[in-house]
Amino acid sequence: MFTGIVTSIGEVRSVKPHADSLHCITIACDYPHADIDQGASIACSGVCLTVVNSGEEGGRTWFAVDAAAETLRVTTVGRWRAGSRINLERALKFGDELGGHLVAGHVDGIATVVGREDMTEMARFVLRAPREFARFIATKGSVVLDGVSLTVNAVEGDTFSVLVIPHTLRVTTFGALHKGEDVNLEVDAMARYAARLAEMK
Repeated sequence: MFTGIVTSIGEVRSVKPHADSLHCITIACDYPHADIDQGASIACSGVCLTVVNSGEEGGRTWFAVDAAAETLRVTTVGRWRAGSRINLERALKFGDELGGHLVAGHVDGIATVVGREDMTEMARFVLRAPREFARFIATKGSVVLDGVSLTVNAVEGDTFSVLVIPHTLRVTTFGALHKGEDVNLEVDAMARYAARLAEMK
């Protein structure tokens, strides 16, 4: 589990596709190498991936993950290339502060930025969600976009908006996010469960 509070921005060093629809991806990060265990889970722009190898090179830590066909299909991982910048968060430990909301790291689909408005104190992003997941997004509810826990500001049909404060713009990839770009979307699990319960009545 995660919280949606990004703790580092990683950089993709290499992507090696395999014939069996598996991509091996190497990511450089600022985490101490001693803190990254093989088999650990790290949210990479919202996608929970398992560390299969790690090391140090050029004064930076790197770790490798494998992305299977389903991950490549429903997320932006298949579009990552050397130099891609991604939001990182290590798995939640018992006793850690829950600063965002409980996040599984299981991406539901891809949302597209349809507008960005830069304001004095923050930026407003308008996004279009896949139609099948739009019903789980509600005003004042939570969403995860590229691994960042955000509060929904407004909803209209399959579009919704979020306000991003300066700190988040600085410490995540949102500062460089523009209209037309795609982000990984995870809807709030509570909204999903509530919808399922309503269907069973």
